Order: sequence, then C-alpha cells, then structure tokens
Amino acid sequence: MRKGIDQHGHSILGFRDGWRGPIDGVWEELTIESVRGILPRGGTILGSSRTNPFAHPDGAERIRATLAELEVDGLIVIGGEDTLGVAARLNADGLPVVGVPKTIDNDLGGTDVTFGFDTALQVATDAIDRLHTTAESHHRNLVVEVMGRHAGWIALHSGLAGGADVILIPERPFDIAEVCRLIQRRHDRGRYFAIVVVAEGATPAEGTMETVAGTGVDEFGHARLGGIGQRLEREIEERTGYETRTTVLGHVQRGGTPTAFDRVLATRLGVAAIDAASDGRWGTMSALRGQRIELVPLQEAVAELRTVPPEEYEAASAFFG
Repeated sequence: MRKGIDQHGHSILGFRDGWRGPIDGVWEELTIESVRGILPRGGTILGSSRTNPFAHPDGAERIRATLAELEVDGLIVIGGEDTLGVAARLNADGLPVVGVPKTIDNDLGGTDVTFGFDTALQVATDAIDRLHTTAESHHRNLVVEVMGRHAGWIALHSGLAGGADVILIPERPFDIAEVCRLIQRRHDRGRYFAIVVVAEGATPAEGTMETVAGTGVDEFGHARLGGIGQRLEREIEERTGYETRTTVLGHVQRGGTPTAFDRVLATRLGVAAIDAASDGRWGTMSALRGQRIELVPLQEAVAELRTVPPEEYEAASAFFG
C-alpha cells in the first residue's frame, strides 16, 4: 500500500467482501492512514465471502463494468485456490490481474508457502501441546480435527511439531484398523494416551469405516466438511475400549495475531504485487521460491493444488504410535 501510493503514485481502491465487491460496486478508497496499524491484525479489513462471479448471471461482465466505471487499471487479488482461480479465468478473458497467495491451507501451486499458513500452523501446534496435558493425565485418546479440505499441510506439520501419534491427511485414505493398532501398541508399551491429528478432508479407505457425507455445497461446488473427528472418536473408542474425545479447532485457526513470519511474508508478497501492477506485468502472482520472492504465471499457480508429497508423509509416519 505505502509503496503503491508514495513511490508509484497510485490511488488504490479496496473492494468489499471478496468478489461480491466488484460485482455490486461496493468499495472504499484505501489510504496510508486507513490501513495504518493493520500489520498485527489477522483476517481482512475489507471482509470476505464465498462469492463466485461465474455462479452469478453476468457476474464477470458486472466486474468489468465496475472497473470501467471507476477507471481502475487492474486488480490485485489476494486469496487462495478459489479466489485466484476466478482471477485466472478473468485474466484469460483479458482482465488485468495480479495475484497474491493467501490461504491457511498452503495448497497453491507456484509458491513454496502461502501467507496465513504459518499462523494457522502455530495455533494448531499450541492446541496440540495443551491437549497433551489432558490426554496424559486422564489416560485418554484425543482426536484433534484441523482444517485442510484437499491438502494436509496443517495436519502434517502441526502433528509433527506437536508430537502426534497418528496423523491423517486427505492425500492418504486411512485404515481405521491401522489407527487402532498404533494406539494399542502405545498402550502395550505403557503409554495410556494418544493424540490423533486429522485434517477435515481426510477419508477412510474404501470399505474400512462408515462416514457421513457433508451437507450442501458452496458457490465453488465444495461440500461443507466437518465431522470426521467425531466419527473417529466413536470408532476408536468402540474398537479399542479406551476413552476417546474430540477437539475441533475449526475457525480458531483463522483468527488472532499473525506470526512474525506471516507478517514479513505478506509484506514482501505485497511489495512484489504492486511493483508487478505498476510495470504492467498482469497475469502473474507473487510467490516465495526458496528465500526469494518471484513472479510466476497466475495460470500455473492455480493449475493444480499443491498437496503433501507421499515421501513427506512417509517420513512423518516413522513417529506414529
């Protein structure tokens, strides 16, 4: 923001509530004063929504009309898979767009890390650390459900950092019998508790455990998830006979004060994005590659999800049970 106004001389508008803003023409001017002090704040001062322009009649055309009316040169779009997926489609149709990767799921291609992930990871790790106390003192198994629809980065990294005994991710369908075997092995060794970290999108291998389907879908066609933690709780307790409880972290992972890493990463990505827009390098996304911030093609970034590689999960599995 500051570089765009002070150094490039731009006027910057912020559209409210994600794609709903440019569709309905709801915006406000962003100035250095209006954004002062937001660095330690989580979330977004502009609001968000699950609005998909391509699910609305004339949604894309209304965005074009809004930008033309306001004489906007282009859009800097901040978001994850769905938000930047829309941006890529609009850019392919000629709309000037630069992307910035923001999602706690860390599942965007083209960048090693998305901002928001490190903060969510720290929240989940802190929760697992605290749950260890209850699990060990009460001799309970505790299931911790974290976010992750298609990618298990939060589950994998928080589970590793928190010393989880089982980690279940969407990329690897699990066998409930194997989960229970690992828990039983801990009991046989005199460890009368276990921490199971499960991503919300994790699923059992076919024929190994009943599941309950989510209810309804959003404008991007995603089913509403939730409930795998409670289902695991019942299965583990019934199969092992050991008391089991579930904690669903849910939107706690999305809130609170950002970590220092996320604050710095977001700033670096933002500087690269405003430079790209000023130089007319539309159709790109600022990305972290190694230790460097680079521009990558937006279409490449959203071509496929960045999921947990099999070798990373295999490395973590050495610590299970």
